[in-house]
Amino acid sequence: MRTVKTILMLGLAAVGLAASPMSAAAQGGLLAEITQRKELRCATFADVPPFAAPDPRTREMVGHDVDLCRAIARRWGVEAKVTPVSVEARVPEVRLGRVDLTIANLAYTLSRAEQIQFSDPYYLAKEMLAVRANDSGRAKADFKGKRLASTRGSTSELAIRLNESEPLTFADTGSAFMAVQQNRAFGIVANTMTITKLVNDSQTAGVPMRMIEEPMAFQPIGIGMKKDEPALLARVNETLAAMERDGELTAIWDKWLGPSTEFKMTRTDKVTPFAQLQFTPLP
Repeated sequence: MRTVKTILMLGLAAVGLAASPMSAAAQGGLLAEITQRKELRCATFADVPPFAAPDPRTREMVGHDVDLCRAIARRWGVEAKVTPVSVEARVPEVRLGRVDLTIANLAYTLSRAEQIQFSDPYYLAKEMLAVRANDSGRAKADFKGKRLASTRGSTSELAIRLNESEPLTFADTGSAFMAVQQNRAFGIVANTMTITKLVNDSQTAGVPMRMIEEPMAFQPIGIGMKKDEPALLARVNETLAAMERDGELTAIWDKWLGPSTEFKMTRTDKVTPFAQLQFTPLP
């Protein structure tokens, strides 16, 4: 059986953190192509607020991850091109080279790290479970073997399977939420921010829901990009570190998720290299 330490070492090897900024700069690759075309192509969620969703008035994509893409592009002196993708397309789009970066609340997993490389995480997320308010369950173990809804191809679906529950998956969060409202699933699993919003919305429309306090899973969130692009990885990590020092990452967080928003969340996590994290990666 693999120990947590072994799993971490395998995961770190897949992330590709061994490349130094000097060796990366010498190779160029995709980073040089981005600079030449003067455009940074980012994949974001198609409709998962507050990360990325169309503005109801302008239909322009807005959200935390959209702002993060544009901030990185601005620091690189290029234009940002945002491409909305489905949850399950986040990894294939960047792996196939259709976009340069995936900035879509992308959690590190061992299977994803075999296909793409990840930046240093810029926050640590939890997968949470929301159930109908009158449900008697109080812990994730109470939902073992029960049907739980999530978006397809997400870490939420992985967390459901690891709990030995039955996943009922959908292309979008709204459909998964409706499955609980219509009594087709006992609950919905998603990140903390999404679950907080859904629970709040349910108090005034539909069947009231509540969040189970015990997390279903814990994972670091990073930016995804093609493997074997050390220069790009180094530049992204350097940029995230600079944005952390300048307070820009926290400013973007506060705009979409902070104390003055409906989520009322304070950002406490900082950009941290994988080697300094203690966690058990999802498969």
